[in-house]
Amino acid sequence: MSVDTTTTEPIEYSASETVRRILTTAGDTWAVVGLSSNQGRAAYGVAAVLQRFGKRIVPVHPKAETVHGEQGYASLADIPFPVDVVDVFVNSEQAGGIADEAVAIGVGAVWFQLDVIDEAAFARTRAAGLDMVMDRCPAIEIPRLGLG
Repeated sequence: MSVDTTTTEPIEYSASETVRRILTTAGDTWAVVGLSSNQGRAAYGVAAVLQRFGKRIVPVHPKAETVHGEQGYASLADIPFPVDVVDVFVNSEQAGGIADEAVAIGVGAVWFQLDVIDEAAFARTRAAGLDMVMDRCPAIEIPRLGLG
């Protein structure tokens, strides 16, 4: 993909075609890293939107809480079934490690939420053959793309 030299943000970080592909063809099991039962957190609301959009959400949080009726797990490695997409709600400093774990468990795509940016993790994840977007939110992108 090309890089837009007029801005500091490479186009591929949030390319609409990649966003659409992840939302429509990457698969229906989404591990949501950082999702807890705290209803005041963005992850809680976004996970509900994903469920309404037909995705199975898998909460990933150290507390391994059940959220939105789905069993939680303490880490991606603890999930005993295949995951299609990893949606990351942790700070940018931790996100790269999560992306590496996502590659290790064989997911097809990684999604970094708004304000979660790690260019090195993006490069590693794409080099591993996964789709990835950064600094985007599926709860915003679903209606923007006319999908929901």
